[in-house]
Amino acid sequence: TRDRGGGRTSHVAMYQASGRSCRIWSFFASFSFLSCFTSASSEALSQRLTGQLKVPGDRSITVRAVLLGAIANGDSVIRDYLISDDTTACINCMRTLGVNIAASPRELWIAGVGKHGLAASNTPLYCDSSGATSRLLAGLMVGQSFASVLEGSTQLRKRPMRRVTEPLQLMGAQISDNNGCVPLSIAPSKLHAIDYAMPVASGQVKSAILLAGLYAEGETIVREPATTRDHTERMLAACGALALIDGPISRLQPPEQLKPLEVNIPADFSSAAFFMVAGAIHPHAQITLNDVGVNSTRTGLMDALRAMGATIEVTGYHNEGGEPVADLHVQFEELHAIDIEGDLVARMIDEFPVFAVAATQAAGTTIVRNAEELRVKESNRLEGLVEELRKMGAQIEATHDGFIIQGPTRLKGAVVDGRGDHRMAMALAVAALVADGETTITGADCVSKTYPTFFQDLDLLTK
Repeated sequence: TRDRGGGRTSHVAMYQASGRSCRIWSFFASFSFLSCFTSASSEALSQRLTGQLKVPGDRSITVRAVLLGAIANGDSVIRDYLISDDTTACINCMRTLGVNIAASPRELWIAGVGKHGLAASNTPLYCDSSGATSRLLAGLMVGQSFASVLEGSTQLRKRPMRRVTEPLQLMGAQISDNNGCVPLSIAPSKLHAIDYAMPVASGQVKSAILLAGLYAEGETIVREPATTRDHTERMLAACGALALIDGPISRLQPPEQLKPLEVNIPADFSSAAFFMVAGAIHPHAQITLNDVGVNSTRTGLMDALRAMGATIEVTGYHNEGGEPVADLHVQFEELHAIDIEGDLVARMIDEFPVFAVAATQAAGTTIVRNAEELRVKESNRLEGLVEELRKMGAQIEATHDGFIIQGPTRLKGAVVDGRGDHRMAMALAVAALVADGETTITGADCVSKTYPTFFQDLDLLTK
């Protein structure tokens, strides 16, 4: 609260039942999101953005652990899993298929039914807005002995699925889409392995083909134009499958059965990314992010920020269930512009919204190329970034395959729209931290897709 008469400020936190917008005042901020409302004085926020934080578990790894744990022979234990809209959709789909999954706030217990133990459902498998669930589940379901339908939200019904259905059809799958999107209709079929060269790099499409490969005769090979996240291959190997990785080439020999998992899910690098950028551009920042997954196929943003001059120290490096994990220490540094293209794009494809915010504070012209994939995410992120950041004064323009940003720019508060896209909403919140005046983000509740406690965690660092 602010006593405007006497100039006195104090920090308060209140809780309310609803609210879909987030209001942020840089250097005196208030967040209003779902069940949490907090405000911070201008004095407190202008002095620092500091502290230690462990962001929630990795979404990509959680989804894969649920799917593979469900078809393993035996009971799997998944610790520190992500609780979000996407992972809930995945868990519910497997429960619908007859898998017993018990959950506590920290652990999942999955009673695996084996590769051929899933049960047919009388209703469609509802994937909500989860592209990861729908695409990976498509690969799993084409190998089953019963028919199924994959359905999703209005948002998911706009996302491209033919990039998944076409290679699965090449494997012999009887799978059809609805004008290239969900719902997907799947009939039982006999699968054979393929050697598939992907036209566009995508970890989800690659994973769908590999999961189908569990039920195919022969060795399944996927060749990517650029290396993408390899969580599926690592977890298949942890389950005892012969899954080999050679740069952009992945190979799988189908095992008779999969061993159950016991895994600790690392903190999600894509969620940590927002605080990495906040730490790099906030003039009074010093942030430690604990136990973050630092798989090299995911850490493109960290490489990009370092190339811009950011100070990011990696300590406590260790391994969790085949995944590299470490603590990240970030502090403010003057940034300079860089060019992003080629293989680096695939390694930071989910981080471009917040990278664009960093680029507005970097001296010079930042150019991003080869990022056409941004047009078919939860929203058209190229169009959205340009429109929303321009409202805050950013000098940004879209190109056919990326964007160009001139910096540094002193951003100003504005009313901006999260566009139903979790990463857009969180990136705009980071931009608001260094903007003059009040910023209102409409549709901020979409962060529940991958990071329900984002605004509460951001508030912790401003206290």
